[in-house]
Amino acid sequence: MENDGTKHQLSRRGFLGVGSAALAVAAGTMAVSGGMAQETQRSTDRSATDPGPTNTPLSAQNPDSAWPPATDSKSTIPTFKYPFSFANKRTYEGGWSREVTVRELPVSHSMAGVNMRLTAGGVRELHWHTANEWAIVLYGSARITGIDRDGKSFVADVKQNDLWFFPSGIPHSIQGLGPDGTEFMLVFDEGDFSESDTVLLSDSMAHLPPEVLSKNFGVAELALKNLPKQELFIFQTAVPGALAADQKTAAGALGKSPTDFAFRTMEMPPTKRTKSGEVRIVDSSTFKASNIAMALVTVHPGGLRELHWHPNADEWQYYIVGKGRMTVVSTGNRARTMDFQAGDVGYVEKTLLHYIENTGETDLVFLEMFKSSFYQDLSLSEWLTHTPPELVMAHLNIDRATLDAIPRDEQVIVPR
Repeated sequence: MENDGTKHQLSRRGFLGVGSAALAVAAGTMAVSGGMAQETQRSTDRSATDPGPTNTPLSAQNPDSAWPPATDSKSTIPTFKYPFSFANKRTYEGGWSREVTVRELPVSHSMAGVNMRLTAGGVRELHWHTANEWAIVLYGSARITGIDRDGKSFVADVKQNDLWFFPSGIPHSIQGLGPDGTEFMLVFDEGDFSESDTVLLSDSMAHLPPEVLSKNFGVAELALKNLPKQELFIFQTAVPGALAADQKTAAGALGKSPTDFAFRTMEMPPTKRTKSGEVRIVDSSTFKASNIAMALVTVHPGGLRELHWHPNADEWQYYIVGKGRMTVVSTGNRARTMDFQAGDVGYVEKTLLHYIENTGETDLVFLEMFKSSFYQDLSLSEWLTHTPPELVMAHLNIDRATLDAIPRDEQVIVPR
């Protein structure tokens, strides 16, 4: 799956149907062999005990860190997981927020995430950012507002799995709708970005001389005496009224913005679907307002997001539902396997080989995010099958029948 920025290339691999049975065998061998070696090692290695103090529940959630597969290297690579449950939560009347930046996850150089909850009527106050803001709705519904670079208004309602994108410097707001507000994930295209790196309406007013505000707005200073003295950030107010009324009022004489800052993900068909899952890819070729690429991936139990790498950008992940594990193969003969649950952030540096396996009994759903206007990946299977066969067989010490069993087209999601 890739896009050169001017012509979407997803069709070049056809995306035709389900992966072959041969792929299931080949992928299963690669995924399971490490586990078999691990079990053999544990059964024969007397050092595979841990009699000292142990955080048992945490170890149970992270078995591949507690007892790494035999295929992991002894010299590790940096941690590429951070759970949002460890993040500091800022709570307000009207909602809460928490963030994972390069401060919490040092490997995450290119992107940062903010998880936010708003009650029905709760408002993330009018503001703008120093970085681009991309978002996906995880729960409920919200009303978003903004203006474009020509000052024309944008007002829309978004629901679960819908996206929005506001470029840096574009002012906007978010408000939870009934019956139970919303929760969403914000992704920013700077690893050291913090939700504090924001220009807030309330904070701005509190730091401007009253006589300047009076002159700017053309109103008496007395009329501004009740302006907030500190930031609101998140606050509670009434649930907004009808969408059409807000759109009409906001448009005024300038009219509505021609730019749609929202995208309805589930209204597009899956980019690729197999019996083991599906993926929806959204980048600038489909979501015109956005310069951040996304893949929303669903892997059924036992399935595998096939071995691949991304040549054009680091991958920032957010796990929405289910359980999985990922091995990242780095340079210098290094590799590490880590386990993921809903609410975790993962990160894979550009060009590093990896897979994501569903290790649970329910669907695994996660985001792949890229600081790029287009999505691009390369499949290990596709590479091997489009290289002279004698060369591949000499490298891997396999026969021609085994090589021929590997599928020639990218599968994206394969059975175990």
